[in-house]
Amino acid sequence: MSGNGKNVKGKIPSPNGDNGRDEKGRFVTGNPGGPGNPLGAEAARFRSQLWEAGTEERRSKLADNLWTWAIEGQSWAVKELFDRLLGKPKESVELTGTFTLAEFYSALGSRLLAS
Repeated sequence: MSGNGKNVKGKIPSPNGDNGRDEKGRFVTGNPGGPGNPLGAEAARFRSQLWEAGTEERRSKLADNLWTWAIEGQSWAVKELFDRLLGKPKESVELTGTFTLAEFYSALGSRLLAS
């Protein structure tokens, strides 16, 4: 919406009626919102297909590869593992320079103890 009360297409929001909005075009209490994500069902089907195509053996091999890459020092693999195992961090930490895995674990441990 722009400052003149009109939406981005230049139209004034319709008054409250079947659309569940007030006279200013805002959703009223109890309005369920919109139809939701139009691609949500398709994305859910795709995730199901991916899961079904991945046998236990395939998933295990992927996990083993991810651990191997992390142990070898691939920072993206370490990040992915920690995001999955510990949850995404609340704040961003930028890793720069060269570090050993022991140094990384030590730094991570001190940050976890501080929170």
